[in-house]
This record gives sequence, C-alpha cells and structure tokens, in this order.
Amino acid sequence: MTFLVPLPVVIPLLGAALTLMLARRPGIQRTVSLTALTATLAVSSMLLALTVTDGPQVVAVGGWPPPLGIVLIADKLAALMLVVSTAVTLCVLVYSIGQGSADGDEETPMSVYHPTYLALTAGVTNAFLSGDLFNLYVGFEILLVASYVLLTLGSTENRIRAGTTYVVVSLLSSVIFLSALGLIYGATGTLNMAQLAGRFDALPDNLRLLLQGMLLLAFGIKAAVFPLGSWLPDSYPTAPAPVTAVFAGLLTKVGVYAIIRTETLLFPDGRIGDVLLVISLLTMVVGILGAVAQSDIKRLLSFTLISHIGYMLFGVALATEAGLSAAIFYIAHHITIQTTLFLAAGLVERRGGSTALDRLGGLGKIAPVLAVLFFIPALNLAGIPPFSGYLGKLGLLQAGVEAASPLVWAVVAGGVLTSLLTLYAIGRVWNLAFWRTPHPEMPRDDADFDGGAMLPKLMVAPTIALVTFSVALTVVAGPLFAVTSEAAADLITRTPYIEAVFPDGAP
Repeated sequence: MTFLVPLPVVIPLLGAALTLMLARRPGIQRTVSLTALTATLAVSSMLLALTVTDGPQVVAVGGWPPPLGIVLIADKLAALMLVVSTAVTLCVLVYSIGQGSADGDEETPMSVYHPTYLALTAGVTNAFLSGDLFNLYVGFEILLVASYVLLTLGSTENRIRAGTTYVVVSLLSSVIFLSALGLIYGATGTLNMAQLAGRFDALPDNLRLLLQGMLLLAFGIKAAVFPLGSWLPDSYPTAPAPVTAVFAGLLTKVGVYAIIRTETLLFPDGRIGDVLLVISLLTMVVGILGAVAQSDIKRLLSFTLISHIGYMLFGVALATEAGLSAAIFYIAHHITIQTTLFLAAGLVERRGGSTALDRLGGLGKIAPVLAVLFFIPALNLAGIPPFSGYLGKLGLLQAGVEAASPLVWAVVAGGVLTSLLTLYAIGRVWNLAFWRTPHPEMPRDDADFDGGAMLPKLMVAPTIALVTFSVALTVVAGPLFAVTSEAAADLITRTPYIEAVFPDGAP
C-alpha cells in the first residue's frame, strides 16, 4: 500500500495542471478541483489508518534508494496532519465556490483561483510527507508562490501592499532555511532527515547549536512566533475570506510541523528547551494582548492565531511524550477552529457589511444561524469545557505541571491567562457584533430579516461542516489522543521513523 504515499501530492498537482488547461470552462474546473481534493482526503484517511496499524509508510521517489533519492514518509504525525488539512481545504474550496458564484467571481476569479489553490494544497502535503530537508524547502517555496497569488487576488492596493510584505518576510525565511541547508550538507554530506538523525550526533556542539538556531529561526518566521509574527495581522485580513481562512488554518501550522519534526528528529537533546519555553510564553501573552486591543474581527482573529501558536511551542519545548501528544492534538484542533472562525468572519462581513466591531450589532437576532456558527468555535477557541480546545489546553497544562520547573510554571500561568483573555476578546466580539442593537448602517433585508437570503448556501454549508467537524474532535478526543500519544512516542524514540527509511541501518 506504499503507492498511496505520494498521491496526496500528485493528485493536487495533476488537478492544478488540468484546471489550468480548463481556464475557460469554470464549471468543469470546479468539478475537477472538488474531485481532486475529495480523492486526496480519501487517500489521506487511508494513510492514517495504515500508519496506525502498520507503522510509517515510505516511498523512494523515482525508485532511487535513500539517501541517493528523495523519500516521502507518512507516519502517524504526517498522516494526521494530511487528514485534517485536506478536510479543511476541501470545505474552504466549497466556501470559495459559493462566494465566487454569489459575487460573479470578482473576489476569486476561477481561471486563476483553482490551479493556484490546488498547487497550495500540494505544497502543504509535500511539506508534511517530506523525508528530506531540501524537499521540505521545495514544499515551502510552492506555498510561497501559490499563497502570494491567492493573497493578491483582486489586485487592490491593500492586497498588493500586504502581499509585498508577506513575500519579503517569506523570502527572508527561505534564505535563512536555504543557508542552513548548505551548511548542513557541507557538514554531513546529506539532507535525508533519517540519516541526519545519526550524523548530527558527531558534529561539534557549537555547530549543532548554530544549525538548530538557523532552522528554528526560518521555521519560526513561517509559524509567526514572537517576535517574528508581526507581519501576519497586516497580511492575512486583506485577502478574500476563503483565502484568509485557509492561510490562518494551515500555513503557520506547516511551520510548527517543521519545528516539531526537526527538533525531535535532529535535535533530541533539548538544549534550547528553555529558549522555546520563553518564546512560547511571549507568543501567547503578546499575541493575546494584541487581540484584546483590536476593533476588527479579522485582525482580532489574526492575533489570536499568533497567540495560540504559543501553546503548540509549549508542547514542543517540554520535549516529553505527554507534551508532544497534547501539542499534536492542539494543532489538529486549531487548524479546524481557526479556519472555521475566519469563514464565519467572512459571513459576518457579508451579512453586516463590515468586520469592524463599531459598525456591527444585532447579528444574533438578524442571522441566528450565523450566530451559532460563530459562537461554537469561539467557545472552542477560548477553551470552554467540554470542547477540544479545553481538552488540548488541559493536556498541555498537565504536561507542564508534570515537568514542574519554575520556567514551566510561568508558561503554565501564561497559558491560563491567555485562555482567559481569549474568552474576554471573543466575548467582546459577541457582545458588540451579535448582542447589541443593530448598527443603523448595517444592510437589512426587510423581506427576510433573518439574513438567510443574504448568505449563499454554498458558503454556509461548508462552515456548518467545519463546525460539525470541530465538535466531532471533542467526541473522538479519546481515540484521537491515543493516536497523538503513539505519534509522540514515535517522535521521542525516533527509531520507527529511521528504521522505516533504512531497515538495515542508516549509512
């Protein structure tokens, strides 16, 4: 069944090529895109089941054996990320089709959108499956090119400005990453991660620390950790709603995934664990303080996105099985919740005419379905029991309590404070946008005051699907935690990953 491993990359790439050729046939374009992502989701689900029962699955690209050729590896961590990310991209695609149809494709021109969107998906899946650092770099570059096109759709002044900032920051990250790759290859003679796991041990400590710092810096920029994430709130909110949603849900998580993979596989000694703890604390607190100060829903959600990256880094910094397991669970939760909230924000903008809190009001009465679609993931983000956000945070805090050092206790306290401030920020949005008297300048459909006529079904339906999926994460939290615990154990031991690539031992 190893033939399944490259399909999550190959299917979206083939779909991108086909939709590009069908630029003048938007109806067929939509069908191809939906079919490609549905097939990718099915394959990803099969890979997850396969890795749980049979362990990591490996394919040598082109038939070249490692380390001569590039390998794609699906272990429990990668397969889980594939399933969650593909489910999210499929729902966002349906949402974008609904928005494009309602707006006459002004916001998301079909001839450009579909090939680029599928290429973005291929970049994400390639990054998750890559067993080679250079191939991981290629995945990031595919993301960069595709995301720049999506970010600047419509070619407005704000989007071009935000896209320019995004590209400059992303290129800086890529230059740092590429420089690290050159140094790593020069020092070890390989970029295969399974082989590097053994060869890094022979490097001088100072050189290992330098390489670790460069990789962490490159991935930290992509993950938008403090103080490297100031570009995000100025870039994401300017894009069309579906683009902002998929960016918020996925792109920063690819950076977090890369941090988890390299820190556990290449640098298992945890020498910079205290540095990561400080970064995680500052990311949580500074991010949520930024969210509290915002008066626009999209910018507020962008700051909460940065803030909650800190929870994931906390699990990585602990370098324990419990911490990593909770971090992986929290990533799966946050991909879903953050995407859902940005889709709901898009619906708020459509129904209320704005996402500025001082121009909204009364949406709870005007559009009760929309109110529910925002309320449930908002509570989940804040970590209200019994939702998955509460379970993920509880797992992280328990892992921190078990570590029981003064710095860890500080991060635990910061995590609790961040959760409370998240609830305050979300409560403020609910009070101003949904609870108070409607703003006089808000659009009103007197024939259908519940707002249903103003919200296209193809935009509402995928949002409902993601809300349902987020609730399902709570229902299946027990089995999901079992999978993340096994994934964390494999990351700690490193043996299953290395032996899957080199059954006879790494050369």
